[in-house]
Amino acid sequence: MVSQPMLALIALLPIVVIAVFLVGLRWPARRVMPLALVSVAIPAFFVWKVPTALLAAQAVDGLVTAIGILYIVFGALVLLNTLREDGALSVIRSSFTDISMDRRIQVVIILWLFGAFLEGAAGFGSTGAVIGPLFLGIGFPPMAAAMLCMIFQSASVSFGAVGTPILIGLSVGLGQGKLAEVVPNMPWPEYIHSLGAQVAAIHAVISVLVPLFMVALMTRYFGRERSFLPGLRAWKFALFGGVCLSVPYALTARWLGPEFPDVLGGMIGLIPVVFAAKKGWFLPRDGGWDFPPRKDWDERWTGSLAFEGALPESRMSPLRAWMPYAIMAVVLFLSRMETLPLKGWLLKLTLRSGELFGTNVSTALTLGYLPGTIFILAALVAVAIHGASPSVLRRASRTSFAVVAGASAALLVAVPMVKIFIGSGAGLAGLPAMPKVLAQAFADGLGSIWPIMASFIGALGAFIAGSNTLSNMMFSLFQYNVATISGLNPDVIVAVQSVGAAAGNMICVHNVIMASAAVGLLGREGDILRKTLLPATYYILGAGAAGYLLQYGFGLHFGTLYPVLVLVLLVFGLRAAARRGASNQ
Repeated sequence: MVSQPMLALIALLPIVVIAVFLVGLRWPARRVMPLALVSVAIPAFFVWKVPTALLAAQAVDGLVTAIGILYIVFGALVLLNTLREDGALSVIRSSFTDISMDRRIQVVIILWLFGAFLEGAAGFGSTGAVIGPLFLGIGFPPMAAAMLCMIFQSASVSFGAVGTPILIGLSVGLGQGKLAEVVPNMPWPEYIHSLGAQVAAIHAVISVLVPLFMVALMTRYFGRERSFLPGLRAWKFALFGGVCLSVPYALTARWLGPEFPDVLGGMIGLIPVVFAAKKGWFLPRDGGWDFPPRKDWDERWTGSLAFEGALPESRMSPLRAWMPYAIMAVVLFLSRMETLPLKGWLLKLTLRSGELFGTNVSTALTLGYLPGTIFILAALVAVAIHGASPSVLRRASRTSFAVVAGASAALLVAVPMVKIFIGSGAGLAGLPAMPKVLAQAFADGLGSIWPIMASFIGALGAFIAGSNTLSNMMFSLFQYNVATISGLNPDVIVAVQSVGAAAGNMICVHNVIMASAAVGLLGREGDILRKTLLPATYYILGAGAAGYLLQYGFGLHFGTLYPVLVLVLLVFGLRAAARRGASNQ
């Protein structure tokens, strides 16, 4: 019989492999993920006693899931390349630069607010697949686009796809009201609504600083000065953008439920932010910030999708240029509404496998429901309303397929690895699944600081599974039980779990593979992950601090010390940015 500490070490092996080779040694994901797969499959077979047929079924399920992810990227690239070919992208670029030429302002408007709307409408990686290539089209370096899209994945993730991580992730993870461990004194939908409101309240406070993180890291890694200071000089507008999303986001979660915080927060927040940018309110006084000229870019910033030279010009109106994206966003939103028939119609276009290899594992590819289909339909609409030749769509499809084919090597291994890792609890040895073994090991050794560990375990689940929803499914009941045993408020701990899981998306392996593919940066996944570790750490610790405050109130503990430390560092940085700005004038 293998001891619990040894089981935890064995379960930790794939995470160590990824950390050492992908992040530490910067190996490309296509080389690292096969090693991670082996480091999961061998213990699953020999220690967890997962039968060969079940391992094969889990791997096939992972392959199908990976194909779905690749299809999302393909559709987003087809749409972008179609708009590039027919001249609409040059008009879209002008519409953003007409608001502001300052790249820091563009990040807040395009990614933080418009991106929140897209995440709420679709989720499942579609935001990065749309915004990443769009950033390339308006002149961002591919590495900057990928990094920013990964950092974005925080507050909006918890309510992506019309609240799926809450309505499905937490609800299913907690037994949908059918488990004796979780019997709230209210109707189950109302209980999940209240949990969603707590999740949103925590996010609303922590996420206010994320736009500032994005612009500061952008200027640090991709500016002439290679300094945080130009980004910090945009602090007023960045914080204004953070507040404009977080306030309607939190209020929507409280009063309307988990379906619409991103959608309404993004839509409502865009109005004052765009108005302020046009009026010049809250803008830095340094005259604007841009990347160095393309000829001076570090070769590590560039990838296969960098748009060299001028984009094809067009005289079409901004309304016509934007129409395909607007239609895409509306259809995505409507397709996620349970009360409308569109979702049912799209789900009919589903390929199902039945039970695989005599096991109880089955898989399905929901081609109609995946955002990739809606992206492709939007590309067809673009050809029609822009009066483009059908050859435009053919060229866009060929270009997009070449990029996705390059990404497939890593992703077609990464997702099966995740499926085996999560499904290891079905082995004949009767052991808990590997993620639960790891969680229990943390609980046994670190129960006294559980609010922090709840956030960390949520992030660990998303890092492994690539999804806030799956992390909530795996760990929410575990978190609830640990809190109950430890005398903590289980609702607070489950909410912290969900916030930590959202932060884990910043460093999730198959999300970064997807982001890399969308901007043509295959093989650079380790570089991107290294750049997102700082904001991910801030967010995970912030969720833990919120858990302390909600559990213990104000006092001399981590919940109060951490925000004080963050504020001190922020004030120090802003003062340094102000001094440097004054000396340069």
